[in-house]
Amino acid sequence: MIKPDPKLLELLVCPLTKTTLEYHEDNDELVSKIAKLAYPIRDGIPVMVVSEARELNGEENTK
Repeated sequence: MIKPDPKLLELLVCPLTKTTLEYHEDNDELVSKIAKLAYPIRDGIPVMVVSEARELNGEENTK
């Protein structure tokens, strides 16, 4: 698992809602709480495509 550059993470927003994202290291994902989506990070590169994101369940969205 390659951790993404923190400066890059500051610039990224959810492509659907244009809101900030939270990095979840345990799943290597960027989470949009408003959209209830988790965007994967592959080889250190965030995949900011809505169709590639997974939907968060109720428990995950409250973390």
